[in-house]
Amino acid sequence: MNCWKCGTVFESLEFNKIYRSDSCSDCKSDLHVCKNCRFYAPGHHNQCQETQAEWVSDKERSNFCDYFHVSEKDHKGLQNNSSVSKEKIKATFDQLFDE
Repeated sequence: MNCWKCGTVFESLEFNKIYRSDSCSDCKSDLHVCKNCRFYAPGHHNQCQETQAEWVSDKERSNFCDYFHVSEKDHKGLQNNSSVSKEKIKATFDQLFDE
C-alpha cells in the first residue's frame, strides 16, 4: 500500500491491517483515512462505495470506520506530480497572455 499524501510505500503490513493511530513514517499523515480505503469514491454518495458506512466529514483524518479496507491504488509520487502539473499549467497560462 502507499500513503495517500506522499506516496510512501508500505510493503509489510501485519495482516494487511492499518490501525486508527498509524501514520506515515515520512509525512506523518494519518493512514486509516478514507483516501486510503478501497471504498473511497469521490463521485458516490458520501464519497464511499460502502452503502452502510457512516458519513466521515474529513477524508484525510483518521476515523473509526469499521468498513475500512486498505486500498490497492497506487498513490506513489502523488504530491510531486501535482506540483509539476501546476507549474506546467501556469507556464501555459503565461504563454497565452505573453505579448
